[in-house]
Amino acid sequence: MLEQIKSTAAYIQSKISFQPEIGIILGTGLGGLVKEINIKHTIAYEEIPNFPVSTVEGHSGKLIFGELGGKNVVAMQGRFHFYEGYNMQEVTFPVRVMKFLGIQKLFLSNASGGVNANFSVGDLMIINDHINFFPEHPLIGKNIKELGPRFPDMSEAYSKEIIAKAKKVAADNNIEVQEGVYLGLSGPTFETPAEYRMVHRMGADAVGMSTVPEVIVARHMNIPCFAISIITDLGVEGKIVEVTHEEVQHVAALAEKKMTLIMKELMKEL
Repeated sequence: MLEQIKSTAAYIQSKISFQPEIGIILGTGLGGLVKEINIKHTIAYEEIPNFPVSTVEGHSGKLIFGELGGKNVVAMQGRFHFYEGYNMQEVTFPVRVMKFLGIQKLFLSNASGGVNANFSVGDLMIINDHINFFPEHPLIGKNIKELGPRFPDMSEAYSKEIIAKAKKVAADNNIEVQEGVYLGLSGPTFETPAEYRMVHRMGADAVGMSTVPEVIVARHMNIPCFAISIITDLGVEGKIVEVTHEEVQHVAALAEKKMTLIMKELMKEL
């Protein structure tokens, strides 16, 4: 895997003219942040050696290089999911590559179901911790010391320093944000009412099908992480309704402007 990571990073470096400082992974319906990037280079996933290809509607499948908020960034417009049939090493492979491209921080976004009774559809939730409930762990197998330790610490999976700055940015721009714990499940089904109750009782505020594996791998490589969920549906007793992927995309798109503003302004504070 290490040789694949290095060869993929070398290929990408041959196509770009600068070193990115911050990596960004954009979730379902959240690719619009790219419009705010002063784009220098765009590379389709299918052109990149060893890269998976996104198969989900709402994930366009491009690696975007440019400037955002005064920082050089690389943005994944479309991520990979375990439910697409990829193993966890494939799902998290781009994070490994971004580390070798030089990123120092990782920003992530996702669409998720809220299980906190105080949440509403369209809320933004800053993730301050997560519960890994995926059936496969991205660090299973032989550990590569060049990437990170055998038993990485996860006491601060999401950077407290970046969270504090993000909350200030939100307050300064009159954007209300929630904060809470995200639980990762494999999907691709949305949760049943009983599963939503389970998620809530386990201590989570939102549930989704991504983010956790990428953060685990980033922290394995000592990359500070920051993540925002857009609450696109509710798993709260009495508020659970039938939901479709299209509806999730629609809600995400409506809330995206607020998330984009926070991300962009946050870049300036780092």
